[in-house]
Amino acid sequence: MLSENGALERIGAHAFSNLSQLAEITITKSKHLVVIHKDAFWNLPRLKYLTISNTGLQSLPDFSKINSVAQGFLFDLQDNVNVKVIPPNAFLGLSSDTIMELRLTKNGITEVQSHAFNGTKMDRLLLMGNQQLRHIDSQAFSGAEGPVVLDISRTSISVLPENMLRRLKMLTASSVYTLKKLPSLDLFTQLLRANLTYPSHCCAFINFKKNKSENHPLCSMPQIHHDMPHWYHEHCVEAAEVSCHPQPDAFNPCEDIMGSAYLRVLIWLISVLAVAGNSAVLAVLLTSRYKLTVPRFLMCHLAFADLCMGVYLLLIASVDARTRSRYYNHGVDWQTGPGCGAAGFFTVFASELSVYTLTAITLERWYTITFAMRLDRKLRLGHACAVMLAGWVFAALAALLPTVGVSSYMKVSICLPMDVETPLSQAYVVTLLLLNVAAFLAVCVCYLRIYLTVRNPSFVPASGDMRIAKRMAVLIFTDFLCMAPISFFAISAALKLPLITVSHSKVLLVLFYPINSCSNPFLYAFFTKTFRRDFFILASRSGCFKTRAQIYRTETSSAQNGAWAPAPKISDGTLYSLVPVSHPPPLTSDL
Repeated sequence: MLSENGALERIGAHAFSNLSQLAEITITKSKHLVVIHKDAFWNLPRLKYLTISNTGLQSLPDFSKINSVAQGFLFDLQDNVNVKVIPPNAFLGLSSDTIMELRLTKNGITEVQSHAFNGTKMDRLLLMGNQQLRHIDSQAFSGAEGPVVLDISRTSISVLPENMLRRLKMLTASSVYTLKKLPSLDLFTQLLRANLTYPSHCCAFINFKKNKSENHPLCSMPQIHHDMPHWYHEHCVEAAEVSCHPQPDAFNPCEDIMGSAYLRVLIWLISVLAVAGNSAVLAVLLTSRYKLTVPRFLMCHLAFADLCMGVYLLLIASVDARTRSRYYNHGVDWQTGPGCGAAGFFTVFASELSVYTLTAITLERWYTITFAMRLDRKLRLGHACAVMLAGWVFAALAALLPTVGVSSYMKVSICLPMDVETPLSQAYVVTLLLLNVAAFLAVCVCYLRIYLTVRNPSFVPASGDMRIAKRMAVLIFTDFLCMAPISFFAISAALKLPLITVSHSKVLLVLFYPINSCSNPFLYAFFTKTFRRDFFILASRSGCFKTRAQIYRTETSSAQNGAWAPAPKISDGTLYSLVPVSHPPPLTSDL
């Protein structure tokens, strides 16, 4: 044993030569030892333990002349931070028998080159702790037998070499965060146990076992295992059950992003309707030549928020389609990458801006009806701009917080901020949900006040405001009723009292969460006379619907220049054409 020899810098030729009874060599804690001569180890037939640790070696010594015949050989090379490369034929000649354990741990290894283990028989290969190890050549195990056990924990490997996987019975790859994809599971023909980094990879083995058990009809044919042995083994031999850790948790079950076919169809339908509908609303509102009123201005913001929600759904649907049946190999990249972060930002921003805008629309209706006869208290566009600027800042901050560590979009495949592990994250999620509930209560109070106002015998309804209020009540209550189940189940989950699983929450995500974004364009715009007017006039610029457009122009001109008394507020009973009144004209709504 050579230990704690501070003066040792070099081991010369034949230092360990022809020692027929030598069974163990240990060289350790020799920081100044930088060179071991290629002929230092020569003809050591009974050598069984060789340890080289905590030295200053610059490269792997030559072991080709040891030629041990001892059974159960153990080779230990660890804590040699200057050993960077495992070269070809590195262990050829070390032992003619099977090496029980080849321990290459906690060195400075960055690369294992082609044919590094050529001519080597080994049971266990341990590479853990080589944090700079990024590459194992695809031919590194060519000419080798084994290993049966492989440990690459705490390395930076991103790809496993495929030509050694068929012999592998145990794979340990914990804390290997760069290993985000597994090779084809057909290559793991003998694997019995796997300790991995990501729970989604264990889903691969669970699903593979399930699919492999559904044998091909040809498997029952006689002599098939003799005529086509390779095909028979791949398709007919029952796959061994792999014990895999870590097991998938409640936040990442073994399923695709959209767990079922009907959800997959619905999310495409709703997302396309949301994007197309809200894009059409924005196009018509922004290109209209009529005066930009406060309600029209608010409607633009609502349509934009709903458009962002549609973009989120399209992104989720497209990733689900691309990773279908293979999400276990894409889940890590998706949930930790910029795509999921962008999707999460879109959905939180859209949700909060939509709730805020709906609340602002309700408050505007209440204020306009309550102070209909007070010109000095009329809401102007400048007021609405200030209100919506605050809404944009609030929605943007709420969406940005999970990207800086307050909760996280990476917790689940649908990229919602479901991480409530820390008190700050829990407070963030609960606060957002309670604000949404407060917004709903504010809407309820506003419409109660509107109802009491229009029921007052001294109140003279202005330009169909009572009917407009009723219609708005139906629309906004519908929006918030759709959000009620989301808020209820989300608050319970945020308080760590979940009532449904993540799989069930996807039903809420598709059926309830985006329904406002899909329906708002129809309820707020497409079904109104004013929107139809703006649409046909816009279409007439490109030569379409010229007759219909002229009819609407004539009606508008007559309303402004005919027998009616002019007023700043002209309403057809729709949402986005309303402006404050100076005095009540006749009720001419088409509602």
